[in-house]
Amino acid sequence: MQETPTITAAEIARLAGVGRAAVSNWRKRHEDFPAPVGGSATSPEFDLAQVERWLHAQGKLPDLATADRLWRHLAATSTSPAAGLAAVGTRLLARHHGRRPARSTDPQLTPLLPDVDALADELGPQGAFDALWQRFSAPGPGRAFATPDDLADLMAGLADVGGGAVLDPAAGTGATLRAAARAGCTSAYGQELDSDLAQLAELWLALRDVPGEVSTGDSLRADAYPGRTFDAVVCHPPFGASNWGDDELGHDPRWIVGTTPRTEPELAWVQHALAHLRPGGHAVLLMPPTVAGRRAGRRIRAELLRRGALRAVVALPPGAAAPHGVPLHLWVLRRPPADAPPPARTLLVDAADLTRVLDTWRAFVADADVDEPGYARAVPVIELLDEDVDLTPARRQPAVAGEASGEHLVRTRERLAAVVADLPALMPQVTPAPEDSRSGFLTVGELIRSGALQLLGPIRGVPGGGGEPTGDGRPVLTAPDVVTRSEPSARGGSLGQEIPLVPGDVVVPVIARQLTALVVSTEGALLGPGLYLLRPNPAVLDAWFLAGQLRTSTNERQASSLSGTLRFDVRRAQVRRVSRDEQGAYGEAFRRLDAFESAMRQAAALGAELVRLTADGLARGAVRPDGERR
Repeated sequence: MQETPTITAAEIARLAGVGRAAVSNWRKRHEDFPAPVGGSATSPEFDLAQVERWLHAQGKLPDLATADRLWRHLAATSTSPAAGLAAVGTRLLARHHGRRPARSTDPQLTPLLPDVDALADELGPQGAFDALWQRFSAPGPGRAFATPDDLADLMAGLADVGGGAVLDPAAGTGATLRAAARAGCTSAYGQELDSDLAQLAELWLALRDVPGEVSTGDSLRADAYPGRTFDAVVCHPPFGASNWGDDELGHDPRWIVGTTPRTEPELAWVQHALAHLRPGGHAVLLMPPTVAGRRAGRRIRAELLRRGALRAVVALPPGAAAPHGVPLHLWVLRRPPADAPPPARTLLVDAADLTRVLDTWRAFVADADVDEPGYARAVPVIELLDEDVDLTPARRQPAVAGEASGEHLVRTRERLAAVVADLPALMPQVTPAPEDSRSGFLTVGELIRSGALQLLGPIRGVPGGGGEPTGDGRPVLTAPDVVTRSEPSARGGSLGQEIPLVPGDVVVPVIARQLTALVVSTEGALLGPGLYLLRPNPAVLDAWFLAGQLRTSTNERQASSLSGTLRFDVRRAQVRRVSRDEQGAYGEAFRRLDAFESAMRQAAALGAELVRLTADGLARGAVRPDGERR
């Protein structure tokens, strides 16, 4: 522990709510600005108390929220920010479970406990931890690299984690486990070398009542789950490790496709993930691009292909994750069932953005045609088993034919024009309402007690996963399906109970990055894990009116949040008190607004595709400017 809390120039800027340039100017113009007490000439550190006194005397110190004040002192007085947050998180978890927190023996932490308790009183234990986590995870020197949320969500979707038990053997700060929770996993397990980060990831799960644990240790050398299998594995392993235990693990039973070469540590993680999958389960790993083509890994790559274990390689755009200058890859693997013939093709995708990847993967799994010049190709395995076994997607894509590219561009432009033309008709017509016409609110809990609606779910999967499928393969609606307005993407998983969906049901994710609600329009699917199902009495409540009321910013603010993740208690949501006759008009407006939002999302995707195709077509000579201004 540091005896004197210190603060950097960047942290001073955040403390005062100004840019870093302003702090530099203060140091130059004010002789009484506190002198550095540590750090270096290029990255000085200042005494926190001295800086606070100076800012206050100059009238430059804003009134700090409890979370900001607590985090500043916590980060400055702890041996590491992660350790300090873990200590506070343990206290908050005790409060979450209704237990008296243990008395702190840390002399640096004890003075901060009143602020910890005040923050928990204000935001609740979950909200307090989230507020501190947001400050801990903000980018900055010395901060742990976290897998970005959009990439972690993609990995969870590719692994089809909904309704099953998930493992991340290199959990880090828990980004992929949080994504798995958002996607509706039934339990989440992890292992992480850094004990503080492992504790933080486990605290996040525990504060959201997600079953599981995050163990501390080296997954390759000291596997915390030997012999145990999971429904899915998602992992962002360390890259380029030189001392990963190859000399100790030469004949490890996890090497199911052969001994991993010393210079291929990432392939050791691939085999570790496969060894922990149940037959038929999927693993998704973030990999450096060199693993796809290094000569030392040819034998392992070839065996993965022959056995049908490697199902896809997706090249991501630069900047998708750290290191940001490197176009990383996603490897999608499957533990082949014992009696299944190996697939004849492997999907290779060269993605310019992340938005299309999941749909392309799902189409490939459904045996649809996914080949698109310059983007995706289902490559025959026999073609990949050449001398190099190079799996780099760009090297297996055929040259973009000028005519085909031009035709595709024209079709995309026509589709975009059609969607944009429909937008004005989809926008609901609204006018300002008189102030005295606004009515009061009821909570969903009150509506349930009055009999106006029924609450079903959320359901849990069968503990441990890997059980026999229920529902004889019926489609299952998942949380990502609700968010993206997609058709039910899962099939009869290991569900703890079957709840058939009927038209008029309103489905809301328990955990998501943005509060949303879906009105079910067709029957036949089952409710997946991690979803609330609200079944309104149609004589009392209009389904579209209810869905529109649920997704308001007021209700979103009541949800606890963590780095873009919301946990929603639907019983506390507010619904405006409106007569049943009036609800119909509001419901129709909400329905049109939902259709407008979907069309806007489609227009954005088509617009991005049109930009890419036009740029490629002009550069390759597949299209040319027509010379007319319109």
